[in-house]
Amino acid sequence: MTVDSIRDGIVIDHITAGLGRKLYNLLGLENTNVPVALLTNVTSVKLGRKDIIKVDAPIPVDYDLIGYVDPGATVNIIREGKLVEKKQIDMPEMLVNVIHCKNPRCITSCEQELAHKFRLSNREKKEYRCIYCETKVALL
Repeated sequence: MTVDSIRDGIVIDHITAGLGRKLYNLLGLENTNVPVALLTNVTSVKLGRKDIIKVDAPIPVDYDLIGYVDPGATVNIIREGKLVEKKQIDMPEMLVNVIHCKNPRCITSCEQELAHKFRLSNREKKEYRCIYCETKVALL
């Protein structure tokens, strides 16, 4: 299989195999009108298997969302056919409107305009807690 190189855009690489489609959907890439390639189960020396997302346009992406779904992924910024920046993604310390609190008693249930904020509470267990009610959410 051959997927052409991109001229201007981004490549999200080193996605854990099986998480590419979830990331594609959460980033809203199905709603864009730019060329997007989702490659799944690509052979990788480092990971064995990985997924890759290539976007052939310079669109904004939510690095916190990527870090929440798959810390360890990389984002490559491509301009005029050349790699200009490579970002290592890690778990963000704070998530804002990336996930929503499931606790029906949380203030975000009745104050719907309030931002859903979660802080990283345990890096080893990959857990986040709602800053309002302390409800725990584990990484995807």
